[in-house]
Amino acid sequence: MPFIIGLFAFTLIPIIASFALSFTNYDILSTPKFTGLDNYIRMFTQDPTFWKSFGVTFFYAIVSVPLKLIMALMVAMFFQRTSRATSVYRAVYYLPSIMGGSVAVAVLWRRMFASDGVINSVLQQFGIASDIGWLSGTRTAIWTLIILSVWQFGSSMLVFLAGLKQIPVTLYEASRVDGCSRMKQFFKITLPMLTPVIFFNLVQQTINAFMAFTQSYVITGGKPLNSTLFYTVYMYQRSFQYSEMGYGSAMAWFMLIVVALLTVLIFRSSGSWVYRASEEE
Repeated sequence: MPFIIGLFAFTLIPIIASFALSFTNYDILSTPKFTGLDNYIRMFTQDPTFWKSFGVTFFYAIVSVPLKLIMALMVAMFFQRTSRATSVYRAVYYLPSIMGGSVAVAVLWRRMFASDGVINSVLQQFGIASDIGWLSGTRTAIWTLIILSVWQFGSSMLVFLAGLKQIPVTLYEASRVDGCSRMKQFFKITLPMLTPVIFFNLVQQTINAFMAFTQSYVITGGKPLNSTLFYTVYMYQRSFQYSEMGYGSAMAWFMLIVVALLTVLIFRSSGSWVYRASEEE
């Protein structure tokens, strides 16, 4: 019963309500006024910031997700060999995934990349005179958020590690008998056998990237010149700061459709690159 109440009160009813509100002019305080498709027409034809925020979010997702998965796979392969300290290292590397979305870490990240922050201090220690304003440059600000996302590779790493342990050792033994190098083993055995895990991580991390909020809101506030304005931050601004809940609901439904289409595209493409043992048999 608690689960059913929570499902209806905090999931199903808000979803239905947001869909209905997307066709209204609603400022939270007064009664919603039906406006038809006005919010969607305005969103697509009269709001350049909408397209700017969508482009920023798309770039963030398409760059950060592959980098995060590559980093997670590299660390997972490093921890594949167990030792006494392996469990401790796994926990340490997983911590950023738990803490990375917190406000405290976002504030710390903002200080690290300030003009007088740790990053510039480290560069100066290596003889590089640096007073770069990483968060104030339109070309560098988005990369600070991407680096933070890549740093949160812990959850994907654990999934990769579980997948690596499921690969039969006999495959590697047979390949060594045939004289295969480690590089060839990786591309001919490890990578194909991991494609189901890569597929799972790809779907999960793509959805998470389009839902990112705290990094942009706390670290940069979407600045400079909206170069780090994530879609969710702009949707929040329209919904609560400008009291345009109807417009914000329309934005939410557009993003839902985009993420659903991307997920379907990934599922459709999986048939050409995801290894399935049943098909081989």
